[in-house]
Amino acid sequence: MTQRRWITGYFLCICVLLLTSGQDAAAERTVAPDWALATVDGRTLRLSEEARQQTTILFFWATWCPYCKALMPHLQSMRLEYGDSIEILAINIREDGDPVEFIQSAGYDFTLLPDGDVVAETYGIEGTPGVIVIDSDRVVQFDLRRLPPLAPPASGQPATNVSKAAHLAPYWAAEIRKSIDSTMRSYPGAN
Repeated sequence: MTQRRWITGYFLCICVLLLTSGQDAAAERTVAPDWALATVDGRTLRLSEEARQQTTILFFWATWCPYCKALMPHLQSMRLEYGDSIEILAINIREDGDPVEFIQSAGYDFTLLPDGDVVAETYGIEGTPGVIVIDSDRVVQFDLRRLPPLAPPASGQPATNVSKAAHLAPYWAAEIRKSIDSTMRSYPGAN
C-alpha cells in the first residue's frame, strides 16, 4: 500500500512540474509589436505581413557602428545560406551617414528601412547593433541583448571598438544561426 501511494505521489509531482513548466514557457512567449516603415523605394513594409512568410531578423544598425559593420558580413552569409527562408530587415537608427550608399556599396542583400528610430524605441533598442529574430508568428526567438557577455581576448593590447567588434561578431552570428535553425525546425513540415 505504501509503495502505491509513493508511485501515485511521484506521478502527481511529475504532472504538476510538466504543467507548470508549460505555463512558464507560454508566459515567456513575446510577440514582436507590429509596425510599418517606408522602404528605400517608397513602399510601406508592415512587419505583420512580412514576417508571416519566414523567419525574420530585425537588425537595428547605423553606418558609424563598428559592431554593426563587423556583424553585417555574417548576416549576409546567413542570407546566402538560408535564401528565401529568412528575411533580414536592416532598420537604420540614429544615423548621420548615408545608409543607402553604405548597403549598396557593400552589396548586402538586406531590406533597408532607413528611418527606424520609432521602431527602435518601440522595442527598447538603445544601442547598436540590435538583433531580434522572430518566427512566422512574430514570436521573438532571439534577442541579442539576452546573450551572456563574451570575455575579451587576452591579447595584452588595449582593445579598440573595432577589435572588440571583430571578436564579438562571430559569437553573435553563431548564436543567431542557432536560433534560426531552431526556429525553422519548429515550422510545420520541417525535418
